Amino acid sequence: MILIADSGASKTDWACVSRINSTCIRFTSQGYNPNYITGPQIVEDIKANLPTELDPASVDEIYFYGAGVTELQYPFMTDTLKQVFNRAEKVFIAMDTLASCRALLQTEPGFAAILGTGANSCLYDGCNEGFNVDSCGFILGDEGSGANLGKRLITDYIRRNMPEKVYDLVGKELGHNNDELLDIIYTKPFPNRFCAQYAKFINENLNFDPYFPNLVTDAFQKFFDLIVTHYPNYWKYSFNAVGSVAYHFKPLLQPVVEAYGMTMGNILKAPMEGLIRYHLENPEV
Repeated sequence: MILIADSGASKTDWACVSRINSTCIRFTSQGYNPNYITGPQIVEDIKANLPTELDPASVDEIYFYGAGVTELQYPFMTDTLKQVFNRAEKVFIAMDTLASCRALLQTEPGFAAILGTGANSCLYDGCNEGFNVDSCGFILGDEGSGANLGKRLITDYIRRNMPEKVYDLVGKELGHNNDELLDIIYTKPFPNRFCAQYAKFINENLNFDPYFPNLVTDAFQKFFDLIVTHYPNYWKYSFNAVGSVAYHFKPLLQPVVEAYGMTMGNILKAPMEGLIRYHLENPEV
């Protein structure tokens, strides 16, 4: 059995698939960004979410794609996963950007992006991730992501940088005063997840006031200005992306993509179906 994991900032999607008959067992767990979670916490959470029909000893190969999993973290993630799946002969670890490439493009070269809780992007050579303009994460960047949208909404609310009727609506949704919001973001764990949860609220109120679509459009424009346009000859590629933000805000994303000279390509809510196909069709990887 091969075990595939797509681990984002909010959650991890798992699929355990048989190369013989394509039997598939799916489950989810929390996100495992190694910058914010320990090995024992990961092990405990995986065991707590394993389906009863999945025997860890049946896993021969593991392909783990994760947000924040740089090459420095590969040994840590390998050792951690082996504590649960100790009979796995192959453990492959990579950034979540490679998962997006393989899900979106399979073995075709091109440009791939992630616009979910976080943001990332890269060029792809058909097998491996290539040139990458770093998104710099939640604190310094992640423009266009759900966390970035939520952070901008909260910042505008604290500064009252929005129409009065929007301020009243946002205040009811947030349910915290300014000091409480700042305390949550600066002192509590996973502030990126806290901010990202409000992307859904923004999407639900796009027709309430121009403030909301303008906020999203401006975030996408900054994603292009600060990241996408720094790729060599970026306009020669189609724009392909995975993630809930790309998927749900596609009507606002497409005009920005086209305004920057790119054509709209594949947009997927999540990469897992594409990853399953990729690994079943490319067993040598």
